[in-house]
Amino acid sequence: MNSQNLLVELLVEELPPKALKGLGQAFAQQLLKGLQQQGLAGDAAEQRGFASPRRLAVWIAGVQAQAANTRQTQKLMPVAVALDANGQATQALLKKLSSMGLHESVLPALQRVQDGKNETLVYERDVIGVSLAEGLQKSLDEAIAALPIPKVMTYQLQQGCDLPGWDSVKFVRPVHALVALHGSDVVPVQALGLQAGRTTVGHRFEASRPSLDIDHADAYEETLRQEGAVVASFEARRKAIQDQLQAAAALVGGGVQPIHDEDLLDEVTALVERPNVIACAFEPEFLAVPQECLILTMKANQKYFPLLDAQGKLTHRFLVVSNISPADPSAVIQGNERVVRPRLADAKFFFDQDRKKTLAARIEGLSKVVYHNKLGTQGERSERVRAIAHAIVNQLRQAQVPFTVTAKDEFDVLDSKVQEAARLAKTDLLTDMVGEFPELQGIMGGYYARHEGLRDGVAIAIEDHYKPRFAGDALPRNHTGTLLALADKLETLVGMFGIGNLPTGVKDPFALRRHALGVIRLLIENKLDLQLDALIQEAAKSFGELLTHPLAPLNDFVMDRLAGNLKEQGYSAQEVDAVLSLNIQCLADIPARLQAVRAFAQLPEAAALAAANKRIANILKKAEDVQAAVNPSLLKDAAEQDLFHAMEPVVAKAQGLFDQGNYQAALQALAVLRDPVDAFFADVMVNADDPALKANRLGLLATLHSAMNQVADLSRLSA
Repeated sequence: MNSQNLLVELLVEELPPKALKGLGQAFAQQLLKGLQQQGLAGDAAEQRGFASPRRLAVWIAGVQAQAANTRQTQKLMPVAVALDANGQATQALLKKLSSMGLHESVLPALQRVQDGKNETLVYERDVIGVSLAEGLQKSLDEAIAALPIPKVMTYQLQQGCDLPGWDSVKFVRPVHALVALHGSDVVPVQALGLQAGRTTVGHRFEASRPSLDIDHADAYEETLRQEGAVVASFEARRKAIQDQLQAAAALVGGGVQPIHDEDLLDEVTALVERPNVIACAFEPEFLAVPQECLILTMKANQKYFPLLDAQGKLTHRFLVVSNISPADPSAVIQGNERVVRPRLADAKFFFDQDRKKTLAARIEGLSKVVYHNKLGTQGERSERVRAIAHAIVNQLRQAQVPFTVTAKDEFDVLDSKVQEAARLAKTDLLTDMVGEFPELQGIMGGYYARHEGLRDGVAIAIEDHYKPRFAGDALPRNHTGTLLALADKLETLVGMFGIGNLPTGVKDPFALRRHALGVIRLLIENKLDLQLDALIQEAAKSFGELLTHPLAPLNDFVMDRLAGNLKEQGYSAQEVDAVLSLNIQCLADIPARLQAVRAFAQLPEAAALAAANKRIANILKKAEDVQAAVNPSLLKDAAEQDLFHAMEPVVAKAQGLFDQGNYQAALQALAVLRDPVDAFFADVMVNADDPALKANRLGLLATLHSAMNQVADLSRLSA
């Protein structure tokens, strides 16, 4: 077979930058997959995808000109149905052959094979392998159809298109050319109203000539680089930008570093075909504005990389990734500095204007901002958050182990701070700065609170109450912020579940999964002695009659998120299941239980005890009204007497350790029961004929089962 490397390129108008990386990966993977399925490419075929602002392409090594022939065996029907008593074909067989496009002449070629207890008639034939032109056409059509296009455009083809059936096209952006080369030969395929050729274009301004002919599939990347001034590989372009950013920062000096932002780097990579990083500057007086505002406006609006000093503070220098490389970059520098200046001036204006009005003066305005048509305004939401936060403080007061707070007056001070922060936390939504940059909500509230001189901790709580905003984000920095963040997330979760606004597999507009993980982290990492179900019930009270749906699914939703999170941390499915199956509502207790289960599983007695526990659970499940109590006078057999006497000190010891929170030692204390438990099951008939004897033995097992499963359901560890 003629094996050559294959190149396919779609030349398009500028693709949406945030989608480019995914489009490039999907195009390359889908095209390779289609060729592999048809036998035109090997299972381990090397491929390189290319994605630039104006092209999606893939290079695949060792593609066959025609797939190898295959031997196809097809079952027809049982011989008893296919042939009559004289061995002649029945009408059923003839109809089957006709449906397959076969003639009666193939009857002598049919074979009998044993299929279980019956004989079956089969037909074997050679299937000619698909040609590259045919196979690539199919793969190309399927790859284009499977692209994750965020929004489809409909456009008219250019005049002169003579491909039948095409007058308008639906695609992410208008396509201007299709390249398909097998080695040096053009593969005669078509797509989106275009016939394949070998001609593409390079950089809009810096290519050596208007169009480029690709002589060979292997010459594509180098031809674009040398003659087209295009770095076609997304990864290579991204790496070049990273290297240039570091080099430019080093030239600026002073230990500055470009801000680290993977999403920004991906987006900028998708905006340029040949990157050229240039250093620029703005007036230092703008640094009086909070750096989050300046950084965001430079990143979001201009796609610039701000430079930070060694302490992480913003400097007045920034880096631009240009798509052109002039000999004298002064015009590019001046142009970007001129463009960024009004953006920064707007930020300064917003900051100055916002500080003329206090946060407290904005509270009334929250009553005019709709939060959700079924849940009222932001003002009503703030009151609910305040009520939930107050309830949390009271629950902690009763638990007596919150943070480092223990005295009544300290609880009162904490409650006062939480109440004040809750009243003001959402007011920055009404500021000009947050109106322009919604991503700064909370952050700006903290700045304005500090400007007003609010008491210690309240400003930080306002700033932090959205934390954690994403996976891996830091938690609130003080007690007030922690409780406010917990109340805020509970309000969102309870409110949305209470009106039936649940997330689906593909949509989660209110980020309920993220809020659930936030609640989990706040409870566990702060070791808060709070019950999840009680928190949900208290939060529900703040909604009055607004909630119309049951909240039981919310508890399950949070526990599902917790299970997934624990598995991501490295706990096994068995370990997680063993602990969570007890429906433990104090989430802060779960890590210690998991550690105890993991340590227990390493003991040589663990497997036998887990299996015995599972057996006990099955026995008790079939029994009715079993009491975990034992009458020693009814212990008849030596094995049950031995188990009872072994259990008495061990269960008491394990219970004491459990009450102290020493779960690992509590489980390990039970390990000595392995031998008496094994002996019990070997020698004792639990379901005795004597009802009193049977009930007593079941009570013994129930007592053991209760003692073994306080930390976790150990039966879940049994394979």
